[in-house]
Amino acid sequence: MKSKSKLQFWCTAALSVLLVNAVNIEFTPTQKQVNLNVGQEALARRAGGRSGGGSFRRSSPSRSAPSRSRGYSDNDSGGYRSSPTYSRPNVYVAPGGYYGGSYGYSYSPLPLIVLILILAIVGWAIVSALKNSFRSSNISGDEIVTYSTGNKELDNNIVTVSKVQIGLLSQAHVVQKQLTDLSLQIDTSTPEGLTELMQETVLALLRTPENWTHVSASSKTVKNREEAEKVFNQISIEERSKFSAETLTNVKGKVRRLQQDVKPDREPGTYIVVTLLIGTENDRPLFGDVYSTQDLQQALEKIAATPPEYLSVFELLWTPQSDTESLTYDEMLSEYANMMQLA
Repeated sequence: MKSKSKLQFWCTAALSVLLVNAVNIEFTPTQKQVNLNVGQEALARRAGGRSGGGSFRRSSPSRSAPSRSRGYSDNDSGGYRSSPTYSRPNVYVAPGGYYGGSYGYSYSPLPLIVLILILAIVGWAIVSALKNSFRSSNISGDEIVTYSTGNKELDNNIVTVSKVQIGLLSQAHVVQKQLTDLSLQIDTSTPEGLTELMQETVLALLRTPENWTHVSASSKTVKNREEAEKVFNQISIEERSKFSAETLTNVKGKVRRLQQDVKPDREPGTYIVVTLLIGTENDRPLFGDVYSTQDLQQALEKIAATPPEYLSVFELLWTPQSDTESLTYDEMLSEYANMMQLA
């Protein structure tokens, strides 16, 4: 019995050792990996700023009241009614009392002219009504209504989505301050404000070419506005997810600020990243490949030269948002590995 008890004891002990080892093997590396991931994410995240607005969907322009033409007058209900004016024909009474016969009778051509004008106006109205009816029948409720402006690029659904991402040296802290000031002052809910934000942002970057170090740029056309909106939003979300928080936003005129968590003991950084996302009515890309400082300068100048009626959407992103912070080389490499050094 004693030998049997000893055997059970050793079997139980061996089984316990195996269970402990199994637990250690299963959980210990996983916990280490979690800690490593958390450390990497904390290293790669800094607060950012965001400003912009606009939409790829067109708003219907206000239609002016139809112009009044000769021969029309207002009725009581506010519409128009035809009131042609006929001149009384001249009648000559010949000697002998014959009235209205073929002797001495003359008439004015004015009634015939008025009749032709009326027929022309009625015909024009019928043709216009048919065109409007045909156009309405071919547009579903989800499609975008477009109006002829005499410009093919503005009338069609082809748009261009462009992205320019620039890495700058941390000594360009003035750019961070300028972007913050612009986002606090400009009304991004209006086309004029959106254009001003875009142009002033480009100017702030063009004034510091000596601080440009890295770039990532692309410009592509999209043949469908809904698809363009998806592409634009996807790029925006991808870039915004690289921020730990958005401490300053001004989207469509709504400004929001969050308290910045600045850690003075953090390693001093070297870089600032500014991203421009632009949606325009162009049927062709705004610029080609960007490899050099000269390429980048030309691309920025083309963006700034975009007419207000061509600018559909614009979004400005920059990190760190505070002008007292900058990204370290490791942070830059971790989140912006797709950026290439300027030639």
